[in-house]
Amino acid sequence: MALSLSELTKYKNIVIQCHDNPDADALASGFALKWFLQNRGISARFIYGGKFAIKKANLALMKEVLGIDVEFVKKLDEIPELLITVDCCYGESNVTKFDADKIAVIDHHRVFGSVPELSDVRSNYGSCSTIIYELLVKEGVDINTDSNVATALYYGLMTDTGNFSEIFHPADKDLRDFAAFNSADIILFKNSNLSREELGIAGDALNNAKYNDEYRYGLIEAAPCDPNILGVISDMLLEVNTIDTCVVYSILPFGVKFSVRSCVREVKAGELAGYIAESLGGGGGHIFKAGGFLNKELLEQAGIKYKRHKLAEFITYKINRYFAESEIIYAGEHAEDLSEMAHFVKKEIPVGFVKATSISAPGRNITVRTLEGDVDVPVKDDVYIIIGVDGEIYPINKTKFDASYKVSDAPYVFPGEYPPAAVDVKTGERIELLPFASSCIASAKDGGIYARVLDHRVKVFTKWDPDKYYLGVPGDYLAVRADDNKDVYIIAKDIFGKTYEEYK
Repeated sequence: MALSLSELTKYKNIVIQCHDNPDADALASGFALKWFLQNRGISARFIYGGKFAIKKANLALMKEVLGIDVEFVKKLDEIPELLITVDCCYGESNVTKFDADKIAVIDHHRVFGSVPELSDVRSNYGSCSTIIYELLVKEGVDINTDSNVATALYYGLMTDTGNFSEIFHPADKDLRDFAAFNSADIILFKNSNLSREELGIAGDALNNAKYNDEYRYGLIEAAPCDPNILGVISDMLLEVNTIDTCVVYSILPFGVKFSVRSCVREVKAGELAGYIAESLGGGGGHIFKAGGFLNKELLEQAGIKYKRHKLAEFITYKINRYFAESEIIYAGEHAEDLSEMAHFVKKEIPVGFVKATSISAPGRNITVRTLEGDVDVPVKDDVYIIIGVDGEIYPINKTKFDASYKVSDAPYVFPGEYPPAAVDVKTGERIELLPFASSCIASAKDGGIYARVLDHRVKVFTKWDPDKYYLGVPGDYLAVRADDNKDVYIIAKDIFGKTYEEYK
């Protein structure tokens, strides 16, 4: 869904918030949004929370040179009428939660849960700065009337796209080409990425890197520093030709902050971060970049001594266990032994379905937001999207749909908590599926599936999306369609029990 900036101007008590440990894109987005509101006569606050104030040299310079008035706060003395999160989504683990009467979200990261009514999330954009730029253009605002705003948005896009090396969307190219930025400021920021102290920290850390050749990962402990420096060190380490994944961590008085990077499809950085921090703090992020935190108190409660060598042992153990316990299956190449699996058929229960062509034009591509992750699906006449018993969604072709379901005249009733959605890959539009959903009955007359319970972690690259995997954990099921032994996928244990029964 999209919003207009004019919608925000009816609120008078507004707080703009970016994620904890803000980067250049977050600062630029909040700065430009605050500038717009001020020009409309609204005095908004721009804040961020977390445990660390900005210290990274280029960000401190960016604030000073461009006049970015952003506040580091622990609490808000009064509840704002509207809180707008930029470059992040309200409620995520990297965003300090502040109460507000109403929430709005402007973000370019993928969001798996629901979003407020006032939201503009475009996950196919390279930066949040680009979204803000487009929203300003729609209001008839020229960013080049303020050189500082133009420079901030340009720098935000530049840093979030690897100096424009990862720029693909036309809107990102528009901002890159249109912004009348101050080149002297950009050169200053680019050449101030590290302070002398931070350079020493990075150099010492890289000199003491540990390498695991079997799993092709690197591990580094860095001295206490701005969390953004951990990401800089991670990026450097990942450029080593024998490293596919890396973790860089720093031991602080209250916990361990860490950064994760991956450059291979077999490891999602956000998933690895979550695995390391499971029940001991928090971790997450995106496919290639992520971070996390291990809480000192929780570590000690788990019997892990808060000593340098013990923490190194624990983190190494978790990474090795992650790789050792993760089986990888590539559908289409995998030959499962069906004799080791039980035969199941679907229970005759109502579910929903949506024809892909009813939500987007043929030839386009959509990203289907499933519980297990995002799946990219081509829009064709023979592609359907099933909405299951718990609101889970997954694609299926017409041949398999006709064999497994029968259309019902009954109105469809959604059973889940969050309305399912798809995203148009080209436009970034978030499309709610429920307005297009019809009801169908799962049929027990097809060949069903063969399945077995997992006793370890399994990553399945499905036929639908060979570039991203579905994760199965112990207790979930590995399933193979009886009529297509190359169609391998994961079914969550709770959903499996509601959906399937053993063939008799």
